[in-house]
Amino acid sequence: MRVIQKKLEFATRGSPQFINITDSLAKALKETGLKQGSMTVFVVGSTAGLTTFEFEPGLEKDIEEFYEKLIPSSKHYHHDETWGDANGYSHLRAALTGPSLVIPFGEGGLLLGTWQQVVLAEFDNRPRKRQVIVQVTGE
Repeated sequence: MRVIQKKLEFATRGSPQFINITDSLAKALKETGLKQGSMTVFVVGSTAGLTTFEFEPGLEKDIEEFYEKLIPSSKHYHHDETWGDANGYSHLRAALTGPSLVIPFGEGGLLLGTWQQVVLAEFDNRPRKRQVIVQVTGE
């Protein structure tokens, strides 16, 4: 059993933004030469998240509207009083989404559904440089 770690970087424009990182993860897996095991993917930071969904414009818009309805960006949050950066909603959205995923792989490929892509969700109210840590365990 081997463990290989990689770091990927993505520049974002700020909330809301969803980035399909599936191809980047598949490339990182291929570079390891491992054939079966699991990949842990973790975004560094408390205002971004990782999830999976069918990456198409209609669903992107639906998800954007879902977050806005559930955790409005225009509402005042107690966190905003602490730092004055008006991104309390970003932290709540990221906490709800979560910072990591575990994806199984076999025969050297990610075991995702036909329409399932891995998505980096940027929730912060400003552009960021995001680091995504990929840890691959397998043989």
